[in-house]
Parts: sequence; structure tokens; C-alpha cells
Amino acid sequence: MMGAHKGQAAALDGRGLRIGIVQARFNQGITDALAKACRDELRALGVADADVVLEQVPGALEVPLALQAMAQSGRFDALIALGCVIRGETYHFELVCNESAAGITRVGLDHHIPIANAILTTENLSQAVARQDEKPRDAARVAVEMAALLRRYPLD
Repeated sequence: MMGAHKGQAAALDGRGLRIGIVQARFNQGITDALAKACRDELRALGVADADVVLEQVPGALEVPLALQAMAQSGRFDALIALGCVIRGETYHFELVCNESAAGITRVGLDHHIPIANAILTTENLSQAVARQDEKPRDAARVAVEMAALLRRYPLD
């Protein structure tokens, strides 16, 4: 959204957090860039490389199930979903976008774990390329901020 201001969180400290990332391989050139930017930002926030686990799945519709498995493992403080869905000529775009987003939200709520959704949903490849650096960095910051919040207010 043009001109939108995201606000500023307090200083984020990811030291000691365990973060799981699920990356959809579909549109892999974009999703590899998402994964790199996300990992770079997590590192900048103090999350140790050894505390980050990256799993890959075929596409955006498979992301929620992988997130569910990671959430159920109890090994993570937060999860991040990465993917890229580019509009085609059929209704399939809406189905993939809506179902993957709903599944991601449900997993987070069902398992009481923050999940930052950085699955790009764009009209074309140019829009995806324009978002492949900032969106995953935002997701890394969201994951760290929400993990800290849930440490202050545990849901279990």
C-alpha cells in the first residue's frame, strides 16, 4: 500500500529464539531471495543461524501443513511462511492465496505460535521482484516481536 506507515516497534532482540521457516519452491527464484533476506534479517536481529530451521515444500498450499508439523514439534518460538503466488488467467490464484492464508492463520491460532506470513500474492513477476527483499525482512521482525510478546503473555 503506497504511503502506508508500519509504525516502529521497540528494539527487537532475537537472541535465544528458535525460528522455523517454511519456503514454498514454486517460483523458486523469488522464494530463494525471500529466504535469503529473511535469514539475513533474523541474523541482524540476533537469532543464531543454528536456531533457524528452513524447510521447503512444493507450493503455497503445502505451507500450512509443514507449519503445523513444526508447530506441533514444540521446538520453535515463532514460524515464518515464505512463498510467491503470481496471478494467472484462472481462478486458481484466488484459491491458492485464500486457502494458504487461512491455513497459516489457523495453525498459528490452534497451536498458540506466532506465524509471520510472507507469501507474496502479486499480479506479475515485476511486483514479486519489487517485494522480495522488504517483505521477508518484515516477516523476520514480526516473528521476533510476536515471540517476545508471547513470552510475556504465554497462551498455554
